[in-house]
Amino acid sequence: MTGTTDGLGRLPSAFHQPGVNSFADFLSMHAPEMLPGRRDLGHSSGHPPLEVPHGTTIVAVTFDGGVVMAGDRRATMGNIIAQRDIEKVFQADEHSCVGIAGTAGIAIELVRLFQVELEHYEKLQGTTLSLEGKANRLSMMIRGNLPMAMQGLAVVPLFAGYDLLVPDPSKAGRIFSFDVTGGRYEEHSFHAVGSGSMFARGALKKFFRDDFRQDDAVRACVEALYDAADDDSATGGPDLTRRIFPVVVVCTVDGFRRIADATLGEVVQSVVDARMTRPGGPAAPLN
Repeated sequence: MTGTTDGLGRLPSAFHQPGVNSFADFLSMHAPEMLPGRRDLGHSSGHPPLEVPHGTTIVAVTFDGGVVMAGDRRATMGNIIAQRDIEKVFQADEHSCVGIAGTAGIAIELVRLFQVELEHYEKLQGTTLSLEGKANRLSMMIRGNLPMAMQGLAVVPLFAGYDLLVPDPSKAGRIFSFDVTGGRYEEHSFHAVGSGSMFARGALKKFFRDDFRQDDAVRACVEALYDAADDDSATGGPDLTRRIFPVVVVCTVDGFRRIADATLGEVVQSVVDARMTRPGGPAAPLN
Protein backbone atom coordinates (compact mmCIF):
# COMPACT_ATOMS: atom_id res chain seq x y z
CA MET A 1 0.00 0.00 0.00
CA THR A 2 1.17 3.51 -0.71
CA GLY A 3 1.12 6.56 1.49
CA THR A 4 1.14 7.03 5.26
CA THR A 5 -0.92 8.96 7.78
CA ASP A 6 1.92 11.42 8.25
CA GLY A 7 5.57 11.93 7.42
CA LEU A 8 6.79 9.69 10.25
CA GLY A 9 6.57 6.42 8.37
CA ARG A 10 3.46 5.22 10.17
CA LEU A 11 1.09 2.71 8.60
CA PRO A 12 -1.93 4.01 6.68
CA SER A 13 -5.09 4.49 8.73
CA ALA A 14 -6.72 1.44 7.08
CA PHE A 15 -4.39 -0.78 9.10
CA HIS A 16 -5.74 0.64 12.37
CA GLN A 17 -9.44 0.15 11.63
CA PRO A 18 -11.52 -2.92 12.52
CA GLY A 19 -11.94 -4.82 9.29
CA VAL A 20 -12.84 -8.07 7.63
CA ASN A 21 -11.11 -11.30 8.58
CA SER A 22 -10.12 -11.91 4.95
CA PHE A 23 -6.74 -10.52 3.94
CA ALA A 24 -7.67 -10.87 0.26
CA ASP A 25 -10.79 -8.75 0.82
CA PHE A 26 -8.69 -6.19 2.67
CA LEU A 27 -6.35 -5.95 -0.32
CA SER A 28 -9.23 -5.67 -2.76
CA MET A 29 -10.51 -2.63 -0.85
CA HIS A 30 -7.26 -0.82 -0.16
CA ALA A 31 -4.65 -2.08 -2.66
CA PRO A 32 -6.39 -4.06 -5.43
CA GLU A 33 -3.38 -3.73 -7.72
CA MET A 34 -1.50 -6.14 -5.44
CA LEU A 35 -3.87 -9.05 -6.11
CA PRO A 36 -2.57 -11.62 -8.63
CA GLY A 37 -5.71 -11.33 -10.78
CA ARG A 38 -5.37 -7.55 -11.14
CA ARG A 39 -2.05 -7.54 -12.97
CA ASP A 40 -1.86 -5.18 -15.97
CA LEU A 41 -0.56 -7.23 -18.89
CA GLY A 42 -0.26 -4.20 -21.13
CA HIS A 43 -2.13 -5.69 -24.06
CA SER A 44 -5.68 -6.24 -25.25
CA SER A 45 -5.28 -8.87 -27.94
CA GLY A 46 -6.75 -11.65 -25.82
CA HIS A 47 -3.46 -13.55 -25.83
CA PRO A 48 -0.48 -13.43 -23.47
CA PRO A 49 2.19 -11.00 -24.75
CA LEU A 50 4.89 -13.64 -24.43
CA GLU A 51 5.45 -17.23 -23.44
CA VAL A 52 5.49 -17.76 -19.68
CA PRO A 53 6.47 -20.82 -17.63
CA HIS A 54 3.70 -23.28 -16.84
CA GLY A 55 3.67 -25.88 -14.09
CA THR A 56 2.14 -29.24 -14.79
CA THR A 57 1.05 -32.42 -13.03
CA ILE A 58 -0.07 -32.63 -9.38
CA VAL A 59 -1.54 -35.77 -7.77
CA ALA A 60 -3.12 -36.46 -4.38
CA VAL A 61 -4.09 -39.73 -2.70
CA THR A 62 -5.89 -40.35 0.59
CA PHE A 63 -4.88 -43.12 2.97
CA ASP A 64 -5.89 -44.43 6.37
CA GLY A 65 -4.96 -41.41 8.49
CA GLY A 66 -4.33 -38.60 6.04
CA VAL A 67 -3.50 -37.54 2.51
CA VAL A 68 -0.40 -37.45 0.29
CA MET A 69 0.19 -34.83 -2.42
CA ALA A 70 2.98 -34.89 -4.99
CA GLY A 71 4.09 -32.81 -7.95
CA ASP A 72 6.65 -33.22 -10.68
CA ARG A 73 9.45 -30.64 -10.98
CA ARG A 74 9.21 -29.50 -14.62
CA ALA A 75 8.04 -26.10 -15.86
CA THR A 76 7.58 -25.60 -19.59
CA MET A 77 7.47 -22.54 -21.82
CA GLY A 78 5.99 -23.65 -25.11
CA ASN A 79 8.15 -26.53 -26.27
CA ILE A 80 11.05 -25.47 -24.02
CA ILE A 81 11.82 -26.81 -20.55
CA ALA A 82 11.89 -23.54 -18.59
CA GLN A 83 12.93 -25.10 -15.28
CA ARG A 84 13.81 -28.62 -14.17
CA ASP A 85 13.43 -28.22 -10.41
CA ILE A 86 10.44 -25.94 -9.84
CA GLU A 87 8.41 -26.67 -6.71
CA LYS A 88 4.65 -26.88 -7.19
CA VAL A 89 3.47 -28.30 -3.85
CA PHE A 90 3.37 -26.03 -0.80
CA GLN A 91 2.26 -26.02 2.80
CA ALA A 92 -0.99 -24.04 3.16
CA ASP A 93 -1.07 -24.22 6.95
CA GLU A 94 -0.40 -26.72 9.72
CA HIS A 95 -2.73 -29.43 8.38
CA SER A 96 -3.17 -28.67 4.68
CA CYS A 97 -1.27 -28.35 1.43
CA VAL A 98 -1.84 -26.91 -2.03
CA GLY A 99 -0.39 -27.87 -5.41
CA ILE A 100 -0.37 -25.65 -8.50
CA ALA A 101 -0.82 -26.26 -12.20
CA GLY A 102 -1.00 -23.52 -14.79
CA THR A 103 0.84 -20.21 -15.13
CA ALA A 104 3.67 -20.63 -12.65
CA GLY A 105 4.29 -17.01 -11.62
CA ILE A 106 0.65 -16.18 -10.92
CA ALA A 107 0.10 -19.56 -9.26
CA ILE A 108 2.94 -19.01 -6.79
CA GLU A 109 1.62 -15.52 -5.99
CA LEU A 110 -1.82 -17.02 -5.40
CA VAL A 111 -0.39 -19.64 -3.05
CA ARG A 112 1.50 -17.00 -1.04
CA LEU A 113 -1.65 -14.90 -0.76
CA PHE A 114 -3.59 -18.00 0.33
CA GLN A 115 -1.01 -18.75 3.03
CA VAL A 116 -1.30 -15.17 4.35
CA GLU A 117 -5.09 -15.39 4.14
CA LEU A 118 -5.19 -18.43 6.43
CA GLU A 119 -2.70 -16.96 8.88
CA HIS A 120 -4.53 -13.61 8.88
CA TYR A 121 -7.83 -15.32 9.74
CA GLU A 122 -6.23 -17.34 12.52
CA LYS A 123 -4.63 -14.27 14.12
CA LEU A 124 -7.86 -12.23 14.03
CA GLN A 125 -10.25 -15.00 15.07
CA GLY A 126 -8.00 -16.99 17.38
CA THR A 127 -8.91 -20.22 15.60
CA THR A 128 -8.30 -21.88 12.26
CA LEU A 129 -10.76 -22.20 9.43
CA SER A 130 -12.28 -25.61 8.83
CA LEU A 131 -10.83 -27.53 5.90
CA GLU A 132 -13.95 -26.75 3.86
CA GLY A 133 -13.64 -23.10 4.85
CA LYS A 134 -10.07 -23.06 3.55
CA ALA A 135 -11.21 -24.63 0.26
CA ASN A 136 -13.94 -21.98 -0.04
CA ARG A 137 -11.42 -19.16 0.50
CA LEU A 138 -9.17 -20.60 -2.19
CA SER A 139 -12.16 -20.87 -4.51
CA MET A 140 -12.86 -17.15 -4.13
CA MET A 141 -9.24 -16.29 -4.91
CA ILE A 142 -9.31 -18.37 -8.09
CA ARG A 143 -12.52 -16.62 -9.13
CA GLY A 144 -10.70 -13.31 -8.71
CA ASN A 145 -8.11 -14.51 -11.24
CA LEU A 146 -10.76 -15.15 -13.93
CA PRO A 147 -9.83 -12.08 -16.05
CA MET A 148 -6.26 -13.42 -16.31
CA ALA A 149 -7.53 -16.93 -17.05
CA MET A 150 -9.60 -15.53 -19.94
CA GLN A 151 -6.32 -14.20 -21.40
CA GLY A 152 -4.66 -17.61 -21.19
CA LEU A 153 -2.98 -17.20 -17.79
CA ALA A 154 -4.99 -19.76 -15.86
CA VAL A 155 -4.24 -21.24 -12.44
CA VAL A 156 -5.75 -24.59 -11.41
CA PRO A 157 -4.69 -25.67 -7.91
CA LEU A 158 -5.32 -28.88 -6.01
CA PHE A 159 -5.99 -28.52 -2.28
CA ALA A 160 -5.84 -31.28 0.32
CA GLY A 161 -5.49 -31.71 4.03
CA TYR A 162 -6.36 -33.49 7.24
CA ASP A 163 -9.82 -32.52 8.48
CA LEU A 164 -9.71 -32.20 12.27
CA LEU A 165 -13.53 -32.14 12.40
CA VAL A 166 -13.98 -35.61 10.92
CA PRO A 167 -14.56 -38.05 13.81
CA ASP A 168 -13.05 -41.05 12.01
CA PRO A 169 -9.29 -40.46 11.54
CA SER A 170 -9.15 -43.04 8.76
CA LYS A 171 -11.41 -40.80 6.64
CA ALA A 172 -9.95 -37.42 7.64
CA GLY A 173 -7.80 -37.01 4.51
CA ARG A 174 -9.75 -34.91 1.99
CA ILE A 175 -9.03 -33.57 -1.51
CA PHE A 176 -10.58 -30.55 -3.30
CA SER A 177 -10.21 -29.61 -6.96
CA PHE A 178 -11.16 -26.36 -8.70
CA ASP A 179 -11.86 -25.01 -12.15
CA VAL A 180 -10.72 -21.66 -13.56
CA THR A 181 -14.02 -19.98 -12.58
CA GLY A 182 -13.53 -20.88 -8.92
CA GLY A 183 -15.82 -23.89 -8.91
CA ARG A 184 -14.93 -26.17 -5.99
CA TYR A 185 -15.35 -29.93 -6.04
CA GLU A 186 -14.52 -32.53 -3.43
CA GLU A 187 -12.71 -35.55 -4.85
CA HIS A 188 -12.68 -38.99 -3.28
CA SER A 189 -9.70 -41.32 -2.81
CA PHE A 190 -7.44 -39.65 -5.42
CA HIS A 191 -7.23 -36.92 -8.02
CA ALA A 192 -4.79 -35.23 -10.41
CA VAL A 193 -4.60 -31.88 -12.20
CA GLY A 194 -2.37 -30.49 -14.93
CA SER A 195 -1.37 -31.50 -18.42
CA GLY A 196 -0.47 -35.06 -17.39
CA SER A 197 -3.52 -35.55 -15.18
CA MET A 198 -5.31 -37.85 -17.62
CA PHE A 199 -2.47 -40.36 -17.46
CA ALA A 200 -1.88 -39.90 -13.72
CA ARG A 201 -5.55 -40.48 -12.89
CA GLY A 202 -5.55 -43.62 -15.02
CA ALA A 203 -2.57 -44.93 -13.06
CA LEU A 204 -4.13 -44.03 -9.70
CA LYS A 205 -7.38 -45.73 -10.68
CA LYS A 206 -5.34 -48.89 -11.20
CA PHE A 207 -3.20 -48.61 -8.07
CA PHE A 208 -5.60 -47.29 -5.42
CA ARG A 209 -6.90 -49.54 -2.63
CA ASP A 210 -9.15 -48.70 0.31
CA ASP A 211 -6.61 -50.12 2.77
CA PHE A 212 -3.77 -47.81 1.68
CA ARG A 213 -1.20 -46.87 4.29
CA GLN A 214 1.04 -43.83 4.00
CA ASP A 215 3.88 -45.68 2.26
CA ASP A 216 1.40 -47.14 -0.24
CA ALA A 217 0.01 -43.68 -1.05
CA VAL A 218 3.51 -42.26 -1.53
CA ARG A 219 4.44 -45.10 -3.86
CA ALA A 220 1.19 -44.69 -5.83
CA CYS A 221 1.87 -40.96 -6.29
CA VAL A 222 5.40 -41.60 -7.59
CA GLU A 223 4.12 -44.32 -9.95
CA ALA A 224 1.35 -42.01 -11.23
CA LEU A 225 3.79 -39.16 -11.92
CA TYR A 226 6.08 -41.61 -13.73
CA ASP A 227 3.18 -42.70 -15.95
CA ALA A 228 2.23 -39.06 -16.59
CA ALA A 229 5.81 -38.22 -17.61
CA ASP A 230 5.84 -41.29 -19.87
CA ASP A 231 3.03 -39.87 -22.02
CA ASP A 232 3.05 -36.11 -21.40
CA SER A 233 6.09 -34.11 -22.50
CA ALA A 234 5.28 -31.27 -20.09
CA THR A 235 5.55 -33.55 -17.05
CA GLY A 236 9.03 -34.28 -15.80
CA GLY A 237 10.02 -37.75 -14.66
CA PRO A 238 12.52 -38.40 -11.86
CA ASP A 239 15.98 -37.14 -12.80
CA LEU A 240 18.40 -39.62 -11.23
CA THR A 241 21.44 -37.92 -12.75
CA ARG A 242 20.69 -34.55 -11.14
CA ARG A 243 18.95 -36.12 -8.11
CA ILE A 244 15.77 -34.18 -8.84
CA PHE A 245 12.77 -36.01 -7.41
CA PRO A 246 9.09 -35.10 -7.13
CA VAL A 247 7.99 -32.98 -4.19
CA VAL A 248 5.92 -35.26 -1.94
CA VAL A 249 4.15 -34.04 1.20
CA VAL A 250 1.93 -35.71 3.81
CA CYS A 251 -0.84 -34.23 5.97
CA THR A 252 -1.91 -36.21 9.05
CA VAL A 253 -3.21 -35.44 12.55
CA ASP A 254 0.40 -34.60 13.41
CA GLY A 255 0.45 -31.88 10.77
CA PHE A 256 2.17 -31.15 7.46
CA ARG A 257 5.42 -32.90 6.58
CA ARG A 258 7.53 -32.94 3.44
CA ILE A 259 9.23 -36.25 2.72
CA ALA A 260 12.98 -35.78 2.61
CA ASP A 261 14.78 -36.38 -0.67
CA ALA A 262 16.97 -39.03 0.97
CA THR A 263 13.87 -41.07 1.86
CA LEU A 264 12.02 -40.33 -1.36
CA GLY A 265 15.09 -41.19 -3.42
CA GLU A 266 14.83 -44.81 -2.27
CA VAL A 267 11.20 -44.98 -3.40
CA VAL A 268 12.01 -43.36 -6.76
CA GLN A 269 14.95 -45.72 -7.33
CA SER A 270 12.72 -48.69 -6.56
CA VAL A 271 10.11 -47.49 -9.07
CA VAL A 272 12.72 -46.89 -11.78
CA ASP A 273 14.34 -50.29 -11.18
CA ALA A 274 10.95 -52.01 -11.47
CA ARG A 275 10.21 -50.15 -14.70
CA MET A 276 13.41 -51.51 -16.24
CA THR A 277 11.77 -54.94 -16.39
CA ARG A 278 8.15 -53.77 -16.71
CA PRO A 279 8.03 -50.35 -18.45
CA GLY A 280 4.25 -50.10 -18.15
CA GLY A 281 4.36 -50.35 -14.38
CA PRO A 282 2.84 -52.88 -11.98
CA ALA A 283 -0.34 -54.65 -13.00
CA ALA A 284 -3.46 -54.39 -10.89
CA PRO A 285 -4.87 -57.75 -9.72
CA LEU A 286 -8.13 -58.80 -11.40
CA ASN A 287 -10.26 -59.97 -8.49
